Amino acid sequence: MRVDIATLFPDMCESVLSESIIGRARKSGAIEIHCHNIRDYTTDKHHRADDTPYGGGMGMVMKAEPIHRCWLAVCAELQKPPHSIYLSPQGSVLTQAKTVQLSGYENLFLLCGHYEGIDQRILDQIIDEEISIGDYVLTGGELPALVLTDAIARMCSGVLPAAVCFEDESHFSGLLEYPQYTRPELWQGEAVPEVLLSGHHRNISLWKEKERLRVTEQKRPDLYQAWLKHKKES
Repeated sequence: MRVDIATLFPDMCESVLSESIIGRARKSGAIEIHCHNIRDYTTDKHHRADDTPYGGGMGMVMKAEPIHRCWLAVCAELQKPPHSIYLSPQGSVLTQAKTVQLSGYENLFLLCGHYEGIDQRILDQIIDEEISIGDYVLTGGELPALVLTDAIARMCSGVLPAAVCFEDESHFSGLLEYPQYTRPELWQGEAVPEVLLSGHHRNISLWKEKERLRVTEQKRPDLYQAWLKHKKES
């Protein structure tokens, strides 16, 4: 998979995406990520990527032309248009199901807004969908783009050791993850559940499934009820 991020702050994105698991995956070639500075696609000597809004109002609006030039440059490299996403508080809220869907694309183009937003005309022309990471407003689209990239990248082949690394985690199957423990076996008077020390794989598997149900019902009853409804209908 290749992800292209169009932003006014590429160094901010690079600093995060060059670390830890995603950074190692980029170095190994398991995933390809490019951060593009929208200002590099301006044509004036001041590299202005924004201007005052028509109709008045506070703040500045990002201009359509530099973004369009950036998108066209990516299209030329790919020899086809990528699936293009605008990170926006007006978009549909990101879920695990959506990240699974997006992980199936070969190419993604993520557009990061800033200031008061982006000229609507470029959104109408190149954007396939808008995505939000929650019902709140941030200063820009960089953090949502990083969240989305991380959530998708970890499901790409070669990024994690095996699919089970993400399939067992919260939300993937509609339930939350079971509790985790490590050494020592006894810490401040609390012991690791005996079943996890037994080596009995079937019993351990049954314990994990029971705990997933318990944790989900306790922490996210909405998810638990949705899971029960799905089980009844399937």
